[in-house]
Amino acid sequence: MTIDLSTTWLGLKLKHPIFAGASPLVDDLDTVKRLEDAGAAAITMRSLFEEQLVADQLAAHRFLDGPADAFAEAPSWLPSTGDFALGPDAYLEQIRRIRQMCSIPVIGSLNGTTPGGWLKYAKLIEQAGAHALELNLYDLPSDPKLTGGDVEHQQLDVIRQVQESVKIPLAVKLSPFYSSLPAFVAKLEHSGAAGLVLFNRLYQPDIDVETLTLRRTLHLSDRQELQLRLRWLAILSPQTRMTLACSGGIHDPLDVVKALMAGAHVAQVVSAVLENGPQMLTLLIEGLRHFLEEHEYTSVTQLRGNMNLARCPDPSGYERVNYVKLLASWHGEAKH
Repeated sequence: MTIDLSTTWLGLKLKHPIFAGASPLVDDLDTVKRLEDAGAAAITMRSLFEEQLVADQLAAHRFLDGPADAFAEAPSWLPSTGDFALGPDAYLEQIRRIRQMCSIPVIGSLNGTTPGGWLKYAKLIEQAGAHALELNLYDLPSDPKLTGGDVEHQQLDVIRQVQESVKIPLAVKLSPFYSSLPAFVAKLEHSGAAGLVLFNRLYQPDIDVETLTLRRTLHLSDRQELQLRLRWLAILSPQTRMTLACSGGIHDPLDVVKALMAGAHVAQVVSAVLENGPQMLTLLIEGLRHFLEEHEYTSVTQLRGNMNLARCPDPSGYERVNYVKLLASWHGEAKH
């Protein structure tokens, strides 16, 4: 039996649904080639950050336009340019090199939340040769005067500005923290976004109680993170025409299968590749193929969405009733 693993993501025809998400893996061209050789269906660039681009623009202003102290306070809230592996120019050049070297689609990435001049890089990323662009809306509002509606309006402004400046398809990478995620997703679709990436991973600081400092902590994902993605993929996939990517918690072939069943068109993998190397992609691809053969599916399309909110036998498992039933089912005793 011939198995069709192909899928569509952002209008791009991919040979299968598995590829590396945005990460430092793309910084080294040898590693990029290993990802392609391992079977990656596409390459996602790590993000250019709004703070990085604003800092670069401020540096240019200081050099060209004014006295040394003209922007003395402005950079104090920005990361050092040394914090970023690829500067803006090197980033664009890396896209060009990957395009020349690889035959698979290259997806650029921007990370930011406020409208501004930094968004001109969407056009530059397109001109460098990216087939599509991922806009990462990583935000942590801390101003009590800023309402949820204000945050959404600001983010939609960013998306519209990017959408108006490029012709390549746009995916939006979200966190799960919206008052009504389905309503916001409907606005994203109306704004012209072609796809969603679910979800961002929010990296939490720890407190050093002895030195009274905050410690940055980086933990790779584990399979427990997949469940949140499955729930929202299942809820959103019947409600939107945008293509959907699962990002976070993919560590073995069955995780890919579950993401597809919930409604994902593609599965982005980072932590498992960082831990095990590019050959992890080969294992996931072959594992997906084996599952389809064993369960007599002829294509990924046949599998996709068969366990989403509209099609699964018990849709209440994705909704509030699941919460109620789980809590009511506990009959154990606390330890003494």
